[in-house]
Amino acid sequence: MRYLTFALTKGRLADKTLNLLEQVGITCEEMRDKNTRKLIFVNEELKLKFFLAKGPDVPTYVEYGAADIGVVGKDTILEENRKLYEVMDLGFGACRMCVCGPESARGYLETNQLIRVATKYPNIAKDYFYNKKQQTVEIIKLNGSIELAPIVGLSEVIVDIVETGGTLRENGLNVLAEVCPLSARMVVNQVSMKMENQRIRELITKLRTVI
Repeated sequence: MRYLTFALTKGRLADKTLNLLEQVGITCEEMRDKNTRKLIFVNEELKLKFFLAKGPDVPTYVEYGAADIGVVGKDTILEENRKLYEVMDLGFGACRMCVCGPESARGYLETNQLIRVATKYPNIAKDYFYNKKQQTVEIIKLNGSIELAPIVGLSEVIVDIVETGGTLRENGLNVLAEVCPLSARMVVNQVSMKMENQRIRELITKLRTVI
């Protein structure tokens, strides 16, 4: 039997994924060791391999078959737009992708004016404004604190992930529109889905019982 390989998103998502897998009897003790320098973790008994990757890289590993299965946020799936199957909403890491800005910017959205939008997610922002809202905007890609952009006048609004909205409120910004709900999803390589259909389906069925 060949190994099934999982790519997990580093950080909180990996911890929550491991907790979930443990509930269906899939364990990987080595991954719990915070001091390990290992890159690949193996469960010999179940013929499973695991590795940790940065969120945006997980869909790439899955598309190219370096991982059969990945666990990653819906925001990353939408932004990366890779060829893979999204098979399951794991229910944790829930938040929203929103258009945010000062209350004074609400009018720009209602009247579809040409505005600047700062975001870490240019593809999601483009799809929302161009395809859903039919509003022409200039998209500015940033990597750091997106909330800063409307405060210093770089953009009228931002497109960003909102969990509680606390950071926004502290900086005088509001949610002006919701783009889409987000949470952790399980994705599968297209070839693996055919080759390992039974094993993958069994895993999905087991996980559904505990979610």
